[in-house]
Amino acid sequence: MNTRPLFEEEEDVLVEDETTSGLESKIIVFNDDHNTFDWVIRCFMEVCGHTHEQSEQLSLIVHFKGKATVKTGDFDTLKPMKDALVDRGLSAVIESVFAD
Repeated sequence: MNTRPLFEEEEDVLVEDETTSGLESKIIVFNDDHNTFDWVIRCFMEVCGHTHEQSEQLSLIVHFKGKATVKTGDFDTLKPMKDALVDRGLSAVIESVFAD
């Protein structure tokens, strides 16, 4: 006599989406050919709260290295900053830093 059911029952499993909230993240700005140094420096000062000297150094790193991390913190804090930089014409992304 066969004791196996004629059908197999499927079970729904809830899988949480990976969240970036609360993760250590960084804003990376990429070099471009259309923003001036003065504009990038001003954006870093206004959006990221950097001093003029910090903003100037970051703009030089972006220019010569092609990109630079301009701010670190949790994703929720950085998201509006990244959006503000992009709204001002800069090429910026957020990368999450995952612990090993």
